[in-house]
Amino acid sequence: MSSQQPVRRSSATAVVNTVVLTAVLVIVAIAVIWPVVHMIAAAFTPGQSIANMPVVPFTEGFTTDHFTFVFTQTDYPLWFLNTFIIASLTCIGTLVFASMGAYIFSRFNFVFKKSFLMGLLILNVFPSIVGMVAIYVVLLRIGGLDTLWGLVLVYLAGNLPYTTWMVKSYMDNIPRSLDEAARLDGASSFRIYRQIILPVARPILVFLAVTSFTLPWMDFIFPKLVLRSPEKQTIALGLFNFVTDKNNFFTNFAAGSLIVAVPFIIFFVFTQKMLVASLAGAAVKG
Repeated sequence: MSSQQPVRRSSATAVVNTVVLTAVLVIVAIAVIWPVVHMIAAAFTPGQSIANMPVVPFTEGFTTDHFTFVFTQTDYPLWFLNTFIIASLTCIGTLVFASMGAYIFSRFNFVFKKSFLMGLLILNVFPSIVGMVAIYVVLLRIGGLDTLWGLVLVYLAGNLPYTTWMVKSYMDNIPRSLDEAARLDGASSFRIYRQIILPVARPILVFLAVTSFTLPWMDFIFPKLVLRSPEKQTIALGLFNFVTDKNNFFTNFAAGSLIVAVPFIIFFVFTQKMLVASLAGAAVKG
């Protein structure tokens, strides 16, 4: 009898722990999912003001007028195109320059190498918003204000210090014997970078592509600083006009925000296996 009591106590403790953990996870899940559900409901709820939104979603009717308004009464397609161009160019530029810079820092020795690396590390300490005045002045002098390419330059300058360090740390773990074997076969440094290093570093590059594309997608601060013309607006700037002091079109804002999320949902659904496989292979054996 005495030996069975500890077993029963441990079983009861395990059940209590499971119940408590499940309850906590359910509460956290509801706290995370509830705003998303509320936003989806707002996109299909009649009316405009947030004050008219029901406490329980989907209880005040159903309409698609907000989506019609966004596409027919605003420049939302143009905002979407501008944002896509900025995010795509930022992603491509970050991949190219960060991977090439990381390869140079990882595989070559040159004067002031440690100083350059320390400079990149110091730049990571300061947030980009600290240099907003300097960014504005530089773009003004080079004619980059109110241009999409000027905003891309801002994002590239902010991305490269951190991403170069991150990719370099990954490339440092790639065996140098691969480089040496390729050089014995007569391969140049650029060919080694393109045909050997990049394929092996694919996991970190996939992660870098996703993050560098996502970050500019809904950024508001730097587009507000750089862009001025209505035809150069991004999604974040355009949607912000729906919920200013003068306007209270919350349901239209919710509809536009929901459309923004759809491409990412489709992307992750179709590339989930590839992303998981790439990140699962991130460990490189020396």
